[in-house]
Amino acid sequence: MDTARIVWVGRHPLDAGMRAVHPGVVVVPLEPLQVLSFSDVTRLAGGVPDVVVYSDKSGPPPLSGLERYPCLTVFYCVDSHIHDWYPDYARAFDLCAVSLKDHLPRFASRLGSERVMWLPPFPRLEDRPLPAARIHDVIFVGKVDPVLTPGRHAFLAELRSLLPGLHVTGGNYRELFPTARLALNVAEGGDLNFRVFEALACGACLLTPEVGHGQAGLFTPGEHLFTYPAMDVRAVVSLTAELLADAPRRERVAAAGEALVRSRHRPEHRARALVDFIQGHAPFERLIARRLATAASLFSQVLRPLYLHWAEALRPAPEAAVYLEMGRGGGRA
Repeated sequence: MDTARIVWVGRHPLDAGMRAVHPGVVVVPLEPLQVLSFSDVTRLAGGVPDVVVYSDKSGPPPLSGLERYPCLTVFYCVDSHIHDWYPDYARAFDLCAVSLKDHLPRFASRLGSERVMWLPPFPRLEDRPLPAARIHDVIFVGKVDPVLTPGRHAFLAELRSLLPGLHVTGGNYRELFPTARLALNVAEGGDLNFRVFEALACGACLLTPEVGHGQAGLFTPGEHLFTYPAMDVRAVVSLTAELLADAPRRERVAAAGEALVRSRHRPEHRARALVDFIQGHAPFERLIARRLATAASLFSQVLRPLYLHWAEALRPAPEAAVYLEMGRGGGRA
């Protein structure tokens, strides 16, 4: 396994961690709506892979002939809170790593628990505390759109009316978080999102909603971060007032949160866990043979319905024809 050629399809912050812990990783970027066959992956990677990892791009299924890939296949799944079809799609892979812990049973019921692992979020490799003057009381950095993030948009609008010191912005969170005494996170989908880890890695004193997905097992509220009931404006206003009056407490919790992320939750920690999970299934021939033996049913029961759905959903875009052809059984292996 140490010499296995792993091809990582689709750029993601974890690919940097993978390259750091496993020299055999080759990254193949994935463009929006791009579909790759096994021969495409091999050509773009510059050689035949032992393992193909599809890194979730939150879009249509991008791998043509997936059920017949002759190497081990792994689905790194992040956005299962957005795409209900992901657990079924995972059936076409040999292994699956899931970001949201509470969704593990959905995947285990399709693949079996031994073929699924929890791989929590993490910060980016370059996330570190930066010096800056603290000019804001509270900052939120992220997308705020009444159509794409309606819950977040309404929540922040109400919070702004009650909390004049709130600064809502987009941009480079790594540079912006150090400018505030408190950093606010809002989880639109109730997910344990990457921003929790990014903020802590940047040394922010974080206010984040109470969510499941293992958050309480990774961080202790009041010790590493502060939590509030999701979308509870009054709770955030009260907690903010309390913390703005206690700088030593803010600084102590921010330092503890940053230290914990640095010691346990960096990209290299997640990459090592994923590589160990993959390695634990070596030799891979048994898993590959089992998938190939059921390739026809995987196509008819799982992949064909997905392809035909996307053929309809993507009309009139030209990519619709690609998915229609895949649904008819014309996808290339």
